[in-house]
Amino acid sequence: MSFFDVFWILLLVLAVMPAVRQQRLEVMRLRLIRRVEQARGSRLITLIHRQELLNFLGFPLTRYINIEDSEQVLRAIRLTPDDMPIDLVLHTPGGLVLAAEQIARALQKHPAPVTVFIPHYAMSGGTMIALAADRIVMDENAVLGPVDPQLGNLPAASIIATVREKGVANVDDQTLILADISSKAIRQVRDFLAYLLADKLAPEKARAVAQALTSGRWTHDYPISCEQLKELGLPVTNDMPTEIYHLMDLYPQPAQRRPSVQYIPLPYSREREGGKGK
Repeated sequence: MSFFDVFWILLLVLAVMPAVRQQRLEVMRLRLIRRVEQARGSRLITLIHRQELLNFLGFPLTRYINIEDSEQVLRAIRLTPDDMPIDLVLHTPGGLVLAAEQIARALQKHPAPVTVFIPHYAMSGGTMIALAADRIVMDENAVLGPVDPQLGNLPAASIIATVREKGVANVDDQTLILADISSKAIRQVRDFLAYLLADKLAPEKARAVAQALTSGRWTHDYPISCEQLKELGLPVTNDMPTEIYHLMDLYPQPAQRRPSVQYIPLPYSREREGGKGK
């Protein structure tokens, strides 16, 4: 076997290895999902958005909730028997309101109990989806976020506040149009959240929570903790199954040349091996 034969074999192996690793990872995910389903007697759906790298060029690509996501989740819900609970693992920065509302409405209509697991965060549209669940299970350090509408890069509430402070006579037509759209967007999202919360909270409380999450009281990236959510009266618990953390490990971020965080993944005892202080 010549040098060039070895070279081409190595090149072929290197080209095939990423696909083999991805296939192995997919098999591990499906096995763990099936194990959780059998243990809980439910259908487990994952909506996990990690930063990915574009093929060949290697540019980072951040994923959001989109129409393709809603199509897949709605199909999974439709294939689930009415008497089977649904578990949803949610890890997302948010995304399209249309897609998030479709998923939330489908979950809210499912007859059997729906549980949403949030191991790290579910912001914006992810929060909307979480509020559709009968039970929200979060890591004690996980967060949700406000659901105030955004017009492009501008918060709808801030556009309305700008027109109010400057006066209608002192802003241009484009800003007035944006303010009108902003008012409609806030009202639509607020009404939808109140609809989602109607079967969990008293009507007045549901409207108050919907108002707090959509009014622009906080910035759009404000992290709402478990404690704050419980104070709002939402059905939040912290009894996260360890299998959900293991499942998240199977959705790794793209490998970097130098990892930002490193640690030895083993628990340390308070006593060193061989006795205290040795």
